[in-house]
Amino acid sequence: MHALRTFLRPGWIVLAVVVVAFAAACFMLLAPWQLGKNSNTEHRNDLIKKAVATDAVPIDDVARAGAPFDKDTEWREVTLTGTYREDKQVLVRLRSAEERPAIEVLTPFALTGSGRMVLINRGWVRPEQDREGVAVPAAPSGQTTVTGRIRASEGTSPGRGAHQEAGALAVYTIDPMEVGAATSLTFDPFYVQLSADQPGSLGTIALPQLDSGPYLSYGLQWLAFGIMAPLGLGYFIWSEVKHRRRAKEAAEQNDVPEDTPTARASSKRAQARADLQRASSGGAVAVTTRTSDTAGIGHGPDTQSSEAAVRDKLSRRYGG
Repeated sequence: MHALRTFLRPGWIVLAVVVVAFAAACFMLLAPWQLGKNSNTEHRNDLIKKAVATDAVPIDDVARAGAPFDKDTEWREVTLTGTYREDKQVLVRLRSAEERPAIEVLTPFALTGSGRMVLINRGWVRPEQDREGVAVPAAPSGQTTVTGRIRASEGTSPGRGAHQEAGALAVYTIDPMEVGAATSLTFDPFYVQLSADQPGSLGTIALPQLDSGPYLSYGLQWLAFGIMAPLGLGYFIWSEVKHRRRAKEAAEQNDVPEDTPTARASSKRAQARADLQRASSGGAVAVTTRTSDTAGIGHGPDTQSSEAAVRDKLSRRYGG
């Protein structure tokens, strides 16, 4: 009961709450977050593998007009025939290509015969450090057939929508709905990333590496942390109980007289004195007993007369 009261102190209670909260966060938030990212990456890799092994098809065979976007069609290579709308072009800033700053160019593409408008990512250009604007090669005019891969919308970060910058409409993420609102056009809910060597293509955007990344190991690490935290708390409690038990045993041992050489010697001296006292008492009793026993038999030596004779003899010899 005393040990239980020890662990009901505020310090131990706070420590237990923190450990339990951390373990719960590991199991319910952090580990699922990393494992979920790993699952998304593996799914993306599977889609890329299938798309690379599949020939390009007309866009209507994969994404029909007015249909919601099917995530399983991402990375599929499609062909489109239509006209570039360079007057509604948009720049995507804060991008990188080949580990250097880059700007991607989005140009609307009006499909022939259907009235559909698809946002085309033509590729990237390098920003001009000594110029306010960006030099972007012109897109082909007239009807053109291009090939590219379907990509899902990236969405829009809050407060970072379309805006005018250096005389051009600019965005930070590729969101067809956001670009459509800024250009007064209606786009399909996805965009198409041009393949290499296509009409109007710029710097080619390479496919992602088929690497699952570190997310699986990160997720397993969070699970391990969630297990180790309660075990660590249990170890601290066990150590505290063990320490207090040893301290109690040491205190009890200090209350018992120590068996030192001095104590042993004192004990022996006391025993010897007791033995001498018993021996003296026994001798006195024996003398008394013998005297009593011989009193009725005859006269024993007259102790007083003998002493007087001795004194007289000494007086005569030495004078006195």
